[in-house]
Amino acid sequence: MYQAKACSVASATAPFTRTTIERRDPGPRDVQLEILFCGICHSDLHQARNEWSGMPTVYPCVPGHEIVGRVTRVGAAVTKFAPGDRVGVGCMVDSDGSCPQCQEHFEQFCPGAVFTYNSPDRHTGKVTYGGYSDSVVVDERFVLRVPGNLDLAGAAPLLCAGITTWSPMRRQGVGKGQKVGVVGLGGLGHMGVKFARALGAQVVVFTTTAGKKADALRLGAHEVVVSRDAGEMGKHAGTFDFILDTVSARHDLGAYLHLLRRGGNLTLVGAPDEPHAVPAFGLILGNKSLSGSLIGGIRETQEMLDFCGEHGITSDVEVIPVQQIDQAYERLLRQDVKYRFSIDMASLRAG
Repeated sequence: MYQAKACSVASATAPFTRTTIERRDPGPRDVQLEILFCGICHSDLHQARNEWSGMPTVYPCVPGHEIVGRVTRVGAAVTKFAPGDRVGVGCMVDSDGSCPQCQEHFEQFCPGAVFTYNSPDRHTGKVTYGGYSDSVVVDERFVLRVPGNLDLAGAAPLLCAGITTWSPMRRQGVGKGQKVGVVGLGGLGHMGVKFARALGAQVVVFTTTAGKKADALRLGAHEVVVSRDAGEMGKHAGTFDFILDTVSARHDLGAYLHLLRRGGNLTLVGAPDEPHAVPAFGLILGNKSLSGSLIGGIRETQEMLDFCGEHGITSDVEVIPVQQIDQAYERLLRQDVKYRFSIDMASLRAG
């Protein structure tokens, strides 16, 4: 074991403080990396404040699952990575590797999946600690290669926000000749716009805020629709192949099902606390489908990163020092960020 610097919370109402945590020494198949940047995901806030009853937080909690950095050490049996490599770690750090989910590259659904933080850690007997830290040790199966042309601060959110929006688009075959809608223009939505445009689709953003139009167009949207305007919505009835819904508050799904063509799909990646009402006829009339999506497997995440390297895609980020994490959480609640916070871990090492 060795001591690593980290930022943690001691309770649901406590501020972040600097501390030290125990990390395991690299085993034969492990990769140790120096963390350079870590994105802030909304799920970090939920976990830090113990807001998920089905996944109670164990304190002290060190959040962070959008990790990028450089390899510093590798185990004797590691074949994929070497010291100096630019790498990333996303939402998972282990799985059983043998179940049908793992064999089919859906490690996120493995019954034995170990998530990057607040998950039972078989190595330490405690819980896993995330990326608000200066280093981490991870099984090489869960380490990802980050293309050399990508800005690391902007690449960090790709490990969650990126794969969360990429996966359903690939599953639904988004590409040239298709009309794609993105509901909401936040941390997830802005990545959805970038991916849909790069895949060659006609992209329409749905927002409740007319003031977001210019930014949506800058990010790659061809058109912006204010969803509260029934006339604007009506013009698009029955025309969409696929709609990605990133909104984490309850809203009218029927309005978006009405916009799908025959056989079209609406996929939810936002997770509101309250259940949605789903109009049956909105699905039945037109053989439409409603689905959900949870991040992506490791192979698919690497595919996404490689695509980002080919197309120069990163998240739009505001880089902050560790001293501003509490303020960033408050701003996140107010949706006061364009479009993701990325923590510069040099500020942790300097303190």
